[in-house]
Amino acid sequence: MSALPPDLEERILLRTATSRDAGMASAVLERAHFVSQVCDDMGSLVDELLRGAGAIMLAEEVLVGPALAVLTGALAAQPPWSDVPVLVLARQGADSRAIANAMDEFANVTVIERPMRVAALVSAVRTALRSRRRQYELRNLLEGLRDADQRKTEFLATLAHELRNPLAPLGTALSLLQRKKPGPEEAGKYYELMNRQVEHMVRLVNDLMEVSRITRGKIELHLGPVLLDAVIDDAVELSRPLFERAGHALTVDLAGDPLVVRGDAVRLTQVFSNLMNNAAKYTPAGGRVTVSARQEGRQAVVSVSDTGTGLAPEMLKSIFEMFVQVSGTARDAQGGLGIGLTLVKSLVELQGGSVEAASEGLGRGATFTVRLPLAKSAAATGRRTRMSQDGWAPSIEGTVLVVDDNRDAADTLAELLTSMGATALVAYGGEEALQLAREHDIDIAVLDIGMPGMDGCELARQLRAGPRGADLKLIALTGWGQQGYRDRIAAAGFDHHLIKPLNLSEFMAVL
Repeated sequence: MSALPPDLEERILLRTATSRDAGMASAVLERAHFVSQVCDDMGSLVDELLRGAGAIMLAEEVLVGPALAVLTGALAAQPPWSDVPVLVLARQGADSRAIANAMDEFANVTVIERPMRVAALVSAVRTALRSRRRQYELRNLLEGLRDADQRKTEFLATLAHELRNPLAPLGTALSLLQRKKPGPEEAGKYYELMNRQVEHMVRLVNDLMEVSRITRGKIELHLGPVLLDAVIDDAVELSRPLFERAGHALTVDLAGDPLVVRGDAVRLTQVFSNLMNNAAKYTPAGGRVTVSARQEGRQAVVSVSDTGTGLAPEMLKSIFEMFVQVSGTARDAQGGLGIGLTLVKSLVELQGGSVEAASEGLGRGATFTVRLPLAKSAAATGRRTRMSQDGWAPSIEGTVLVVDDNRDAADTLAELLTSMGATALVAYGGEEALQLAREHDIDIAVLDIGMPGMDGCELARQLRAGPRGADLKLIALTGWGQQGYRDRIAAAGFDHHLIKPLNLSEFMAVL
């Protein structure tokens, strides 16, 4: 039973012995600002009950024969959250058979003896309605939990689907490399395919971790004056491959004067890149996407419009909620968990802004508009957030110790370092790593954290305590990125903390 209009949810259904009694009771309730509905018989009362009621008020005289059975059946058929209060107006004097039956049959019953004081009647009705409102709160809570559970179920199904998608070509490419053993030129296309699929999986995991950090209040923002033009340029560069693959026309219309906002440049780039990616994914090939920025009062306003699948009116608010999927459009998108807009809303609001969606309906495109407060001083300068993908040195000198209990992870990283000119040593545990450190002059140690026995933090402390510990560069490479782990890693003496899977350009910048 969904929420009903207040005049239905809080009305008092009346069934009295005479029409004169009904008129008097209705007048008393009206003067006390209650909504009442007089019912001519028990059948019509039950019909009205199905439409909605705050309480039922009955005369003792009507609780006889088939009428009692009809009401008892209707009350027994209520949904689990509902327990409609029943007020019985009893005749003065000794307890009657009808009152005894009512007390036995109805769980939530109050007996008021006639003649009654108006104040007593009004007080009883108010108490009954307070009880009924608590039931409505429970109903809304249960419906919210049911909806959330449904969304979570759909989300997990989507997550499984999206993770299987890249795993299938990865497995096929590995099988082809093993069976065909192609030369370097032919193998290159398989390596590129595998790299694309791994990057896709990394984006999925990163989105999940971002949502987790935001919902737990663990995200850190580095706020300062940000040139919005530079942020939008960076976001366009990040999203450009999607536009090119789909053959979309992209138009960027920036304000004539520079717009400076107070925010986190990296996070704002993430916001606008997510919006552009969504526009590209949900727009059929050969579509058009427009990004515009303008000033309205003391706000910078950025809109991302597309000619894509659009949104139904009922989705305009819920589209930003966790686990919400747009029915019928998921198959049109080229991968994704449907949590990008949740990230967008959270990140924008953390920076004092707002975001809204608009659409003329399904198949008629959509516009997402972000509003951000302008910085007080417009003299600030922007800074590009994009990292060059080919700005790392072609070779590494020195000896690097790689420690990870996952042998495949340790061996492949060591092989990568060797291909770049480094002398790579591999250990699969803390004690083995300490032995290698005693036997070799190590310049850099790349340590996993979550290892059995001696974990990476304890190993780092012991390496730091060694004869060359002061000159040793320690890098944590781990799947744990939460703040608690970051604090623990920093306290152990690490110079850098990198998150798995390895981002090559970031790793090379550290080296």
